Amino acid sequence: MATTATLTLEGKPYELPVMTGTEGEKAIDVRQLRKESGYVCYDQGYGNTGSCESQITYLDGDNGILRHRGYPIEQLAEQSEFVETAYLIIYGDLPNPKERRDFGDLMRQHAAIDTQMLRIFEGFPREAPPMGMLTSIVSSMAAYYPSLATNNFESDLANFDLTAAMAISKIRTIVAGVYRYRHGMPFNYPKDIPFCDNFLHLMFSEPYKDYVTIPEVSRALNLILLLHADHEQNCSTSTVRMVGSSGANLFTSLAAGICALSGPLHGGANTAVMQMLQTIHDEGDDGTRFIESAKSGDKNHRLMGFGHAVYRNYDPRARIIGHACDVVLNKLGIVDPLLDIAKKLEEAALKDEYFLSRKLYPNVDFYSGIIMRALGIPTELFTTMFAIGRSPGWIANWKEVASQPKGRIYRPRQLYTGPVKRDYVPMARRH
Repeated sequence: MATTATLTLEGKPYELPVMTGTEGEKAIDVRQLRKESGYVCYDQGYGNTGSCESQITYLDGDNGILRHRGYPIEQLAEQSEFVETAYLIIYGDLPNPKERRDFGDLMRQHAAIDTQMLRIFEGFPREAPPMGMLTSIVSSMAAYYPSLATNNFESDLANFDLTAAMAISKIRTIVAGVYRYRHGMPFNYPKDIPFCDNFLHLMFSEPYKDYVTIPEVSRALNLILLLHADHEQNCSTSTVRMVGSSGANLFTSLAAGICALSGPLHGGANTAVMQMLQTIHDEGDDGTRFIESAKSGDKNHRLMGFGHAVYRNYDPRARIIGHACDVVLNKLGIVDPLLDIAKKLEEAALKDEYFLSRKLYPNVDFYSGIIMRALGIPTELFTTMFAIGRSPGWIANWKEVASQPKGRIYRPRQLYTGPVKRDYVPMARRH
């Protein structure tokens, strides 16, 4: 099998090494190309560029495969739960009982928000965007815990277990705090209960009346977070790695990832799905007219929640969460007309050659919003929920960067298309 590829530039051949991943993925190593030839590779948006080697997640979009550390997402969704999967993603192996217990204990011990940190909330208007609040408060953790955020990989890695557990736990508590603050309600304090039950308590417990958890609800929340725990080199994860490559600490890098996630093209997808379903319902449509308008190319009737930048097959997470959606709504006795519309859209799209030929299959965002709405989570908090779920993947990717013995700062090149050299003209001579 060939171990090199030949690239001919201006009549001169250049031998480039071929790299092979453990799942058979092939990559051409162009790291020396600019040095040897003066050329760079142009790949807008890095859609065909391997920016790193990683042992965390394998994604085969053509065949609808997603595995974390070798474990299929279907098995993890069926048999695991969010905290165990978070441990797997961060540390590389499933925990034994003691490791799982110690990891959970660390998160419970550091779930509360420092009293001084709580005052940060008061500096925001009540209607402040939740992702803006989350980014600011997570970023402040580098200032509140400077011994864990030294911007020195050696010392930061020495405290990694504590910092990682603290980050996951506090991000969850901060999101609940954002909800309470925006609604003018007093903050709740964490309890010594499982991760997702604790989140529901932090969100919804009332004075002298604790939130009563329902197993199916806790399971659904676990599933939503687990299915978002990592997804290879997406925009926010790549941002975390890029910021981390500068030597930045974990908290600062996570805040940068949250900023990237806040963009509507990344973390806002399930919000867009809910807005689409609500619009269809408000117009008295069952989805039939909307489908036809979407096929006609009407930009105001774009089918949200279908297709994916990576998947060219059915998103495996969508199958899992679609079933969970039925279970939760049945258990809670909720009849949601938006779910009926969603099923109508899915059924139509999976039979229509227009969508099949374009490989527009449902993705994980298509049903996750309906579940979160059933749990009482408002639409404006959907992206912050995404941030809770994705935090293990961000942390694991930061750790890979920080642990590289010969790491280098991320520094992409560009193709300059601006003016050529020109001479400065003094103001008095400009016309």
